[in-house]
Amino acid sequence: MKVLPIAALTLVAGLALAGCSSSSDSTAASASPTMAVSEEAMASSEAAATPGDIIDIASTTEGFSTLAAAVTAAGLVDTLKGTGPFTVFAPNDAAFAALPAGILDALLLPENRDALIKILKYHVVSGAVMSGDIADGEVATVEGQKVTLSTANGVTVNDATVVQADVVGSNGVIHVIDVVLLPPDVDVAALTAG
Repeated sequence: MKVLPIAALTLVAGLALAGCSSSSDSTAASASPTMAVSEEAMASSEAAATPGDIIDIASTTEGFSTLAAAVTAAGLVDTLKGTGPFTVFAPNDAAFAALPAGILDALLLPENRDALIKILKYHVVSGAVMSGDIADGEVATVEGQKVTLSTANGVTVNDATVVQADVVGSNGVIHVIDVVLLPPDVDVAALTAG
Protein backbone atom coordinates (compact mmCIF):
# COMPACT_ATOMS: atom_id res chain seq x y z
CA MET A 1 0.00 0.00 0.00
CA LYS A 2 2.88 2.30 0.58
CA VAL A 3 3.99 1.73 -3.01
CA LEU A 4 0.89 3.48 -4.39
CA PRO A 5 1.38 6.74 -2.50
CA ILE A 6 5.05 6.82 -3.51
CA ALA A 7 4.12 6.15 -7.15
CA ALA A 8 1.43 8.85 -6.93
CA LEU A 9 3.90 11.29 -5.47
CA THR A 10 6.41 10.46 -8.19
CA LEU A 11 3.74 10.99 -10.86
CA VAL A 12 2.65 14.31 -9.32
CA ALA A 13 6.26 15.43 -9.00
CA GLY A 14 6.93 14.41 -12.62
CA LEU A 15 3.90 16.37 -13.83
CA ALA A 16 4.93 19.37 -11.76
CA LEU A 17 8.43 19.29 -13.22
CA ALA A 18 7.06 18.87 -16.72
CA GLY A 19 4.73 21.81 -16.09
CA CYS A 20 7.64 23.90 -14.87
CA SER A 21 9.69 22.93 -17.87
CA SER A 22 7.00 23.89 -20.37
CA SER A 23 6.24 26.99 -18.31
CA SER A 24 9.95 27.92 -18.48
CA ASP A 25 9.98 27.31 -22.22
CA SER A 26 6.93 29.51 -22.75
CA THR A 27 8.40 32.12 -20.37
CA ALA A 28 11.65 32.04 -22.32
CA ALA A 29 9.74 32.28 -25.58
CA SER A 30 7.68 35.17 -24.31
CA ALA A 31 10.81 36.80 -22.83
CA SER A 32 12.58 36.91 -26.19
CA PRO A 33 10.34 39.61 -27.70
CA THR A 34 10.62 41.55 -24.44
CA MET A 35 14.41 41.25 -24.58
CA ALA A 36 14.38 42.46 -28.19
CA VAL A 37 12.29 45.48 -27.21
CA SER A 38 14.62 46.16 -24.31
CA GLU A 39 17.65 46.00 -26.59
CA GLU A 40 15.96 48.38 -29.06
CA ALA A 41 15.05 50.72 -26.22
CA MET A 42 18.61 50.60 -24.95
CA ALA A 43 19.99 51.33 -28.42
CA SER A 44 17.70 54.32 -28.81
CA SER A 45 18.54 55.49 -25.30
CA GLU A 46 22.26 55.23 -26.12
CA ALA A 47 21.70 57.22 -29.33
CA ALA A 48 19.90 59.88 -27.29
CA ALA A 49 22.83 59.93 -24.85
CA THR A 50 25.37 60.50 -27.66
CA PRO A 51 26.87 63.93 -27.09
CA GLY A 52 26.20 66.67 -29.59
CA ASP A 53 28.93 68.33 -31.56
CA ILE A 54 31.03 71.20 -30.24
CA ILE A 55 28.49 73.80 -31.35
CA ASP A 56 25.59 71.89 -29.78
CA ILE A 57 27.46 71.78 -26.48
CA ALA A 58 28.43 75.46 -26.59
CA SER A 59 24.91 76.59 -27.45
CA THR A 60 23.19 74.49 -24.78
CA THR A 61 25.64 74.69 -21.88
CA GLU A 62 25.41 77.43 -19.30
CA GLY A 63 28.44 79.71 -19.38
CA PHE A 64 29.02 79.55 -23.14
CA SER A 65 26.42 82.02 -24.45
CA THR A 66 29.03 84.62 -25.44
CA LEU A 67 31.16 82.03 -27.22
CA ALA A 68 28.10 80.74 -29.09
CA ALA A 69 27.20 84.30 -30.14
CA ALA A 70 30.77 84.98 -31.27
CA VAL A 71 30.97 81.76 -33.31
CA THR A 72 27.68 82.66 -34.99
CA ALA A 73 28.82 86.25 -35.70
CA ALA A 74 32.05 84.91 -37.19
CA GLY A 75 30.20 82.46 -39.43
CA LEU A 76 32.10 79.49 -37.98
CA VAL A 77 29.09 77.39 -36.97
CA ASP A 78 29.32 75.03 -39.96
CA THR A 79 33.09 74.70 -39.55
CA LEU A 80 32.80 73.65 -35.89
CA LYS A 81 29.90 71.34 -36.70
CA GLY A 82 32.22 69.55 -39.16
CA THR A 83 33.60 66.08 -38.65
CA GLY A 84 36.78 67.29 -36.95
CA PRO A 85 38.00 66.11 -34.62
CA PHE A 86 38.83 69.38 -32.89
CA THR A 87 40.19 70.39 -29.52
CA VAL A 88 38.65 73.69 -28.50
CA PHE A 89 40.00 75.81 -25.68
CA ALA A 90 36.68 77.51 -25.04
CA PRO A 91 36.57 80.77 -23.09
CA ASN A 92 33.61 80.88 -20.74
CA ASP A 93 31.34 83.92 -20.38
CA ALA A 94 33.46 85.26 -17.51
CA ALA A 95 36.55 85.20 -19.77
CA PHE A 96 34.77 87.29 -22.40
CA ALA A 97 33.46 89.66 -19.71
CA ALA A 98 37.05 90.21 -18.53
CA LEU A 99 38.10 91.67 -21.90
CA PRO A 100 38.78 95.41 -21.78
CA ALA A 101 35.62 97.53 -22.03
CA GLY A 102 34.20 97.75 -25.53
CA ILE A 103 36.35 95.00 -27.06
CA LEU A 104 33.68 92.31 -27.18
CA ASP A 105 31.10 94.69 -28.67
CA ALA A 106 33.66 95.79 -31.26
CA LEU A 107 34.55 92.19 -32.15
CA LEU A 108 30.90 91.36 -32.80
CA LEU A 109 30.56 94.17 -35.37
CA PRO A 110 30.47 93.01 -39.03
CA GLU A 111 33.45 95.19 -39.94
CA ASN A 112 35.62 93.31 -37.42
CA ARG A 113 34.55 89.84 -38.51
CA ASP A 114 38.03 88.93 -39.81
CA ALA A 115 39.62 89.74 -36.43
CA LEU A 116 36.91 87.72 -34.64
CA ILE A 117 37.48 84.73 -36.94
CA LYS A 118 41.22 84.94 -36.32
CA ILE A 119 40.72 85.05 -32.54
CA LEU A 120 38.25 82.16 -32.47
CA LYS A 121 40.40 79.93 -34.70
CA TYR A 122 43.31 80.65 -32.35
CA HIS A 123 41.36 78.66 -29.73
CA VAL A 124 41.09 75.52 -31.90
CA VAL A 125 43.62 72.74 -32.44
CA SER A 126 43.22 69.87 -34.91
CA GLY A 127 42.60 66.47 -33.33
CA ALA A 128 40.86 65.50 -30.11
CA VAL A 129 43.29 65.74 -27.20
CA MET A 130 42.14 64.83 -23.71
CA SER A 131 43.69 66.78 -20.83
CA GLY A 132 45.65 63.75 -19.64
CA ASP A 133 47.34 63.54 -23.06
CA ILE A 134 48.42 67.20 -23.22
CA ALA A 135 52.18 67.60 -23.33
CA ASP A 136 54.16 70.72 -22.51
CA GLY A 137 55.19 72.75 -25.53
CA GLU A 138 53.84 74.68 -28.47
CA VAL A 139 51.06 73.45 -30.70
CA ALA A 140 49.73 74.96 -33.92
CA THR A 141 46.16 76.24 -33.92
CA VAL A 142 43.85 76.09 -36.94
CA GLU A 143 44.43 79.86 -37.19
CA GLY A 144 48.07 79.09 -38.02
CA GLN A 145 49.90 80.52 -35.02
CA LYS A 146 50.95 78.50 -32.00
CA VAL A 147 49.78 78.41 -28.41
CA THR A 148 51.93 77.23 -25.51
CA LEU A 149 50.60 74.38 -23.40
CA SER A 150 51.83 73.63 -19.90
CA THR A 151 50.92 71.04 -17.29
CA ALA A 152 53.09 72.47 -14.48
CA ASN A 153 50.13 73.81 -12.44
CA GLY A 154 47.11 72.11 -13.94
CA VAL A 155 46.71 72.68 -17.68
CA THR A 156 47.35 76.14 -19.06
CA VAL A 157 47.18 77.55 -22.57
CA ASN A 158 49.28 80.70 -22.93
CA ASP A 159 48.04 82.74 -19.94
CA ALA A 160 44.69 80.92 -19.61
CA THR A 161 43.94 78.14 -17.14
CA VAL A 162 41.77 75.16 -18.03
CA VAL A 163 38.96 75.37 -15.46
CA GLN A 164 37.00 72.40 -16.80
CA ALA A 165 38.60 69.71 -18.93
CA ASP A 166 37.44 66.96 -21.23
CA VAL A 167 33.93 68.01 -22.24
CA VAL A 168 33.55 65.41 -24.98
CA GLY A 169 31.50 66.11 -28.09
CA SER A 170 30.78 63.96 -31.13
CA ASN A 171 33.43 65.80 -33.15
CA GLY A 172 36.04 66.64 -30.54
CA VAL A 173 36.70 67.82 -27.03
CA ILE A 174 36.29 71.13 -25.22
CA HIS A 175 38.55 72.42 -22.46
CA VAL A 176 36.98 75.45 -20.76
CA ILE A 177 39.42 78.30 -20.13
CA ASP A 178 39.22 81.46 -18.04
CA VAL A 179 40.86 83.92 -20.46
CA VAL A 180 40.21 84.78 -24.11
CA LEU A 181 43.35 83.93 -26.09
CA LEU A 182 44.51 86.71 -28.39
CA PRO A 183 46.82 86.01 -31.32
CA PRO A 184 50.00 88.09 -31.08
CA ASP A 185 49.22 89.92 -34.33
CA VAL A 186 45.72 91.10 -33.31
CA ASP A 187 45.60 94.57 -31.78
CA VAL A 188 42.24 94.55 -30.00
CA ALA A 189 42.73 98.12 -28.73
CA ALA A 190 42.72 99.27 -32.36
CA LEU A 191 39.22 97.85 -32.73
CA THR A 192 37.79 100.41 -30.33
CA ALA A 193 39.93 103.33 -31.45
CA GLY A 194 38.44 105.77 -33.80
